[in-house]
Amino acid sequence: MRNFEELFAEFECEKMNNEFVKENVQNIINKHYNENNNVEVYKQCLNQIDLTTLNGDDTCAKVETMVEKVNNFKSKFENIPNVAALCVYPAMVPVVNECLDSNLGLGIAAVSAGFPASQTFIEVKVAETALTVAAGATEIDIVISIGKFLEGNYQEVFDEIEEIKAACHGAHLKVILETGALTSAENIKKAAVLAMEAGADFIKTSTGKIAVSATLEATYVMCQAIKEWHEKTGRMVGYKPAGGISTTKEAVEHYTIVKTILGEKWLNNKYFRFGASRLANNLLTSICGEEVKYF
Repeated sequence: MRNFEELFAEFECEKMNNEFVKENVQNIINKHYNENNNVEVYKQCLNQIDLTTLNGDDTCAKVETMVEKVNNFKSKFENIPNVAALCVYPAMVPVVNECLDSNLGLGIAAVSAGFPASQTFIEVKVAETALTVAAGATEIDIVISIGKFLEGNYQEVFDEIEEIKAACHGAHLKVILETGALTSAENIKKAAVLAMEAGADFIKTSTGKIAVSATLEATYVMCQAIKEWHEKTGRMVGYKPAGGISTTKEAVEHYTIVKTILGEKWLNNKYFRFGASRLANNLLTSICGEEVKYF
């Protein structure tokens, strides 16, 4: 069994406090936002989007329309990079897999393992993940068992992530911390370290299904954890802010923090994604200089 108190102490999680984080976030934005507020960064952010539809009323026709817009994107916007991936519920993965132009090289992402609450049996989580990958998903987004984490049952949370990771069979695993429910910077850093220790390829802020989603403070904490993880292990872990990011300004703010803390190596869609449904059109509008409602 892993000694998680030792792990958290190694990464000095107890030193991460809310006021310290808030102050540092503001300093970074004040110092570096303007240098990143330009069309080239808008294009980069667009290229890092997981174009998402996660609604109870999603239909095959709705998902097919989204895929076709991605397929035809270059014919409409020749000099603008496409999105990075499409993210859907497991039942819609076969639709995306069948309709998506494979020559585009885009990811097929799916939420899984009892998303968004993660309140189901581990056997169900593993089975759903395996079935989703078998249906064609190349990326799996799961949520940690938040209640178990808040109870301090770190070993069980770790074991679940590790078991789900094994069920991915090569698909990338993005682990959602649901940072709005964790409330403190210390908890967010602990959850980030635990997820990376369990094998996460990405760590992600939020489901977008609770009141508090991706904040700049969460981005700061999680990027600091990723930086320290890389320094200690040599392994690069990706970062995905998701939930509530809809404006160009918000995207550039998160980009600015990632760039400042993690550096140029993370500024690509292999290691940095946005989970968004509304952001793409707003970025296109900022890039084109006129209102665009393509997606």
